[in-house]
This record gives sequence, structure tokens and C-alpha cells, in this order.
Amino acid sequence: MSKPLLKSGIIVSSMTLLSRVLGLIRDVVIANLLGAGAAADIFLFANRIPNFLRRLFAEGAFSQAFIPVLAEYRKEGDLSQTQEFVAKVNGTLGGLVAIVTVVAMVGSPVIAAIFGTGWFMDWLNDGANGYKYEQASLLLKITFPYLWFITLVALSGAILNTLGKFGVMAFSPVLLNIAMIATALFLAPRMESPDLALAIGIFLGGLLQFLFQIPFLKQAKMLVKPKWAWHDPGVKKIRTLMIPALFGVSVSQINLLLDTFIASFLMTGSISWLYYSDRLLEFPLGLFGIAISTVILPTLARHHVHKQGNEVVSQEFRNTMDWGVRMILLLGIPAAIGIAILAQPMLMALFMRGSFLLSDVIAASYSLWAFTSALLSYMLIKILANGYYARQNTKTPVRYGIIAMVSNMGFNLLAIPFGYVGLAIASAMSSTLNAYLLYHGLAKAGVYRLSKTTLIFALRLLASALGMGAFLFYYSPTLNTWAAMGLFSRIHWLIWLICGAGLVYFILLALFGVRKQHFRH
Repeated sequence: MSKPLLKSGIIVSSMTLLSRVLGLIRDVVIANLLGAGAAADIFLFANRIPNFLRRLFAEGAFSQAFIPVLAEYRKEGDLSQTQEFVAKVNGTLGGLVAIVTVVAMVGSPVIAAIFGTGWFMDWLNDGANGYKYEQASLLLKITFPYLWFITLVALSGAILNTLGKFGVMAFSPVLLNIAMIATALFLAPRMESPDLALAIGIFLGGLLQFLFQIPFLKQAKMLVKPKWAWHDPGVKKIRTLMIPALFGVSVSQINLLLDTFIASFLMTGSISWLYYSDRLLEFPLGLFGIAISTVILPTLARHHVHKQGNEVVSQEFRNTMDWGVRMILLLGIPAAIGIAILAQPMLMALFMRGSFLLSDVIAASYSLWAFTSALLSYMLIKILANGYYARQNTKTPVRYGIIAMVSNMGFNLLAIPFGYVGLAIASAMSSTLNAYLLYHGLAKAGVYRLSKTTLIFALRLLASALGMGAFLFYYSPTLNTWAAMGLFSRIHWLIWLICGAGLVYFILLALFGVRKQHFRH
């Protein structure tokens, strides 16, 4: 079982890497095109609302609720019944989101007035910034259909993931980045409002993702005619599971808003330093944590068994959880140590140009070090939460998430004397608490407990990663030397160091006795 999971994890990680790299290029292109002026404000505003709903809904809550229920239908082995279920979910979900999308497009002036009250008041009083309200209303009409596209993409992606076709959904975000880069480079120069071109890019990106998955659904015999079925038992079950999952996803968003709110009272640059350090941390989190979480959820759902109304946790379920934890440790431990040592040169290579100075690199590295201390916690949360979602228990992770959120508020207040770095430390502490609560809950319920093999495996990984860290620390140039380098020299040095560190890490793993069987169930 672990071999196909490992293969799927590599596929998802590769596609995620491609998407993250293109996303970074997209950000550079947009910054070059719009800068930080009024056009940028308007575009980011028009993109924020549907993008927030996408993060809240399509990127987690729906899949966490839908995949376990779909796995139940597939377990019965009746293809026509499974197709009927997919048709009902497709029709109900697609119908609801279509209504929301149309209402939002027609009512875009109202939405712009609610979320952009300052611009709206200026427009009412014929002020200088009134045009921002009008332009934002227009862009919302163009960007909001993305919500409908990406919701159906989430549905089809969840179906394909359940069938073991992980590469399709993992590749889809690449199309959005390509569409936005293309419109920024080729359409924007031909338009008076470049922000309008980028809004069109978002629309096209959603459309391309939607169309891209259709042939794969047809091949899997899951391209069915949608049906409205609000009261269908399967649809009702998904609704019931989704409500707490939606709230669970929103917990991190609330924490982010709280951090931003407090940071706005701190020294100038605090929000930016937190943002750039978080962006760097998103690479390993997306490549390893989210990728492995994505591939094990359908497998866990298949191994979840009910007997005579009682839950029975199969050994295959525990083995899959243990495999996921081992993979997180294998990749997360060296990633955390590597980022901690190379934080400043990586920030230089990615962001130090224009108005982003060496002092900003140093400041951002402090918050990055704080975030990195909990990188394993961020990753493990993704894996451990699946131990609940696969068993159709979405309420317990939400309860733990609320505890972590409230704790984060307290940590933030205690960390205020440390400025923006204190906020990063508070976030790391609350995430570690969340990971502990998730694990403790699974262990207490007898669902999953770290095996002795995994604990010994973790010690071997830690020893190997520390040796790798010593290699990086010894060969990495000083901060002043990094600062004196040109961009290509920095990139060359980073590639050499990262490849060398990877080689040292895996050699040490072999010397410390890590073998193929450690990657199996």
C-alpha cells in the first residue's frame, strides 16, 4: 500500500512545486505591472472576496466532507449508485454556488460598498477616490465566476483523488497561474486598465481548470448529468459534515486577521515581514504537508469500517496514519533545519530587490525562524486531522481548532513586547498545541498512537538532519558575503548548498540504518 501512496505523494508534490514556482513568478509579474498604487489596491480587493471563499470552501471543507461519503458508496461496488450520488452532489452544489455567483455579480456594487466602505463614501461625496469603488464593482463581476468554476473543480478533483488520480487536481492550479501571467504580459499592455486584464486572467484561469478536468471525469465514468437533490441522504450527510469543517477552516483565517490587526499597531513593515516569511514557509508546507495529506485521506476513508453500528479501527487505517507521519518526519525535519540556516540567503534571492532592502531581509528572517520552529506542527496538523475526517468526525478538529485559536489570542497578548516576532512565536505555539490536541485525541480514542518503529525512525532522522545542518552551517557564506553577491551567484550557491545538503542527509540516513522497510506499512 505504501508504494502507491509514495508514488502519489511524489506526483502531488511535483505538481505543487510547479504551481508554487509559477505562483511566485505571477506575483513578480503583477508587482511589476501594478506596483503598489491604486490599480493594485483595486485588483487585490476584487480578488480577495472570491479568493477568501475559495480558501474557506473549495480548498478543504468540501473535500473533507465529500471524500469519506464517496468512499462509502464506492465500497458497495455499485457503479450506477455511485454515479447517481455524484450527479446529485454535482447538481445541488453547482446549483447553490451558481445562485450565489449570479447574485454576487448582479449585486457587486453592494458588495463593493460593504467591503470598501471608504471608497463608497468617497463615491457618494464625489471624492477623488470614488472611481475605485466603480472599478472594484466592475472587477467583481469578472472575478466572482471563479468561485463557481473552482467549486466544481474541487468536486471533480475530490472524485479523481478518491479514484487515485491525484495528478489532475494537483496540476490544475498551474493553469490559473499561467492564465494570469499570460494576461499580464500580453493582454494588459493593450488595455487602458491593466487591473481589468488581470481580472480576466482570473476568470480564464478558473475556466481552464474546469475544462481541464472534464476528460478525466469522462474517462473515469464520472461525468454525469447534474441533478438537484437537496434532501438526498448522501447530500444531507455531506451538508452535516461540511458545516463544522467550514468553521474549522475559518479558524486559521481568523487567526490571520487577528495577527494582521495587532501588527498594524506595530512598527512599519511588520505586516510585510510576516507576509514574506510566511510565503517562504508555504513551499515545504504545500510540497510535503498538504501533498501527503491529500493522498492519504482517500485511503484512510476506504479503511474506515463500521460494524453493527460500532466503529472499528482497522490495522490498515493505523498503518496508513503511521506512514503519513513517517513521511512528514522524513521531509519536515530536514526542511525545518535547512530553512532555519538558509533563511536569510533564501529571502535575499527571492525578494531583495527594489525597495526590499537588506534590513528587511534580516527583519523577515527573525519571524521566519519563529515560524520554522513549528513547521513540523503545521505539517502534522494536516495528517492528524485526516484521522478524524476519514472517520466522518469533523466536530472534534473544530473544537481543538477553537482551543488553539483562543490560545493564540492569549499568546499574542503575551508576545506583544516582542513585536511582530512575538506574533510569529504565538502562531507557532498555538499550532503546536493544535497538533498535540489532535494526536492526544486520536491516541485516547485508540485510533492511532505512534509506533515504537516510528519513534526510533524519528531519532535517526533527527541525527541525520543535524548532520546535514552542520554541513550547511559550515559551508554557507557569511551574511555580508551573501549580500555582496549578485542574484545569479546567490541562486548558484543556494542550489549547490541545497543539493549538497540533500546528498549528506540521505547518506547519513543510510549510515544510521534507515532502510526501505521504514517507508512501508
